[in-house]
Amino acid sequence: MDKVYDELLNRLNIKYGDAVVVGVSGGPDSMALLHLLIRLKKALDLQIICAHVNHNTGRKGQFEEQKFVEDYCKKNSVIFETMTIEKYGDDNFHNEARTIRYSFFNSLIKKYNAKYLFTAHHADDLMETILMRIVRGSTLKGYSGFSKTVKMDNYYIIRPLIEVTKDQIIAYLNKNKIKYMQDSSNTKDVYTRNRFRKYIVPEFKKEDKLVHEKFYKFSKVLLEYNDYIDKQVKKKYNKICPDNVLNIEEFKKEEELIQTKIIYMMLEKMYQDDLMLITDKHCEIIHNLVLSNKANATIHLPNNIGAIKSYNTLELTKLEIKNNIYEIQIEEYLNLPNGKNIEKIKSSKSDDNNICRLDSNSVKLPLYVRNRHDGDKMTVKGMLGRKKISDIFIDCKISMKDRELWPVVCDSDDNIIWLPGLKKSKFCLEKEEKYDIILKYY
Repeated sequence: MDKVYDELLNRLNIKYGDAVVVGVSGGPDSMALLHLLIRLKKALDLQIICAHVNHNTGRKGQFEEQKFVEDYCKKNSVIFETMTIEKYGDDNFHNEARTIRYSFFNSLIKKYNAKYLFTAHHADDLMETILMRIVRGSTLKGYSGFSKTVKMDNYYIIRPLIEVTKDQIIAYLNKNKIKYMQDSSNTKDVYTRNRFRKYIVPEFKKEDKLVHEKFYKFSKVLLEYNDYIDKQVKKKYNKICPDNVLNIEEFKKEEELIQTKIIYMMLEKMYQDDLMLITDKHCEIIHNLVLSNKANATIHLPNNIGAIKSYNTLELTKLEIKNNIYEIQIEEYLNLPNGKNIEKIKSSKSDDNNICRLDSNSVKLPLYVRNRHDGDKMTVKGMLGRKKISDIFIDCKISMKDRELWPVVCDSDDNIIWLPGLKKSKFCLEKEEKYDIILKYY
């Protein structure tokens, strides 16, 4: 931690009297970072703005955390700013919370004319992020995890703890007798990151107690290669993608690596801070569409973005769902308006309501997913007669808001064959039966 302090003091070009914003939850990582900045404040007379977000998820202790951080700031002459997230618009909680959080941070940057935003991401976070993205699939930049320094339009995001492990942070807190709060949700296995944190990262550390240094080096190398390739792609981008509209004829002249980077660059420009929603699967299906013989087609992407092919062009644009009405053909992979996904997979051991096995001879292809219609009924597997979709929603205690966008999977004759996550129809087959299509909802 002494190395971190030295870097903050001597290598960041922070000047006497500068304003800096720091995100503080009250947990050990952010409290250690805040303590370091308070030490720096004494040397450079900094104006520190502590930004605390109450995520308001109903978890016990959230308002106690807010009060704890506020009291600590008052004691140390730090400006305290807070916000409470009143409601969430969709069920992609982590993404939406992050977007709201950074919007709040940006407002404080402008309010105080700050030059730096500090966040408490550390070495273990970097390891977890890299491993999660390797498993999930990502871009070259995505596989690098996150950068130590990110240049924004008029300020920098700095992650000074990126080379410091969780154990080192706890040791620093104990040595300096700094109190902190513990978030109980960080121990729940329902969250992917928690499983990586509790079970996978510790195994790497058993192999090498300095493995976090290898991950940091890996991250830096990937970023360097990505930056170099980006420079080459940018030289071609305006010709291949004028006004962010892809010229397919020019695109096809390039090598596959450049083609892939062109698509990723389009996605980066569209998604910006929400790029974490994009995986290599999205790039692959866009690439396949561009090279296909289809003259006109649309692929649905996260956050209601569409990749629209029209003869010799492809464009990414925001799709408007009017009155919650949609109908989308199911191909290999589909992001749904409710933030969930449906994907054709090759195998699955599961037999729950998130998996649907079909025989293509028993349904009329292609398959579609749409919103519910008034009067919709389906023949529920194992039941006689048909049941109203509205009654299934009631039985499953689905909220009125969620019902509007809940996916209904139909064949081309509009037979309802699956209500993903809730009920299967008579068309859905068991593992031991004959089928050639497997759909997964997640």
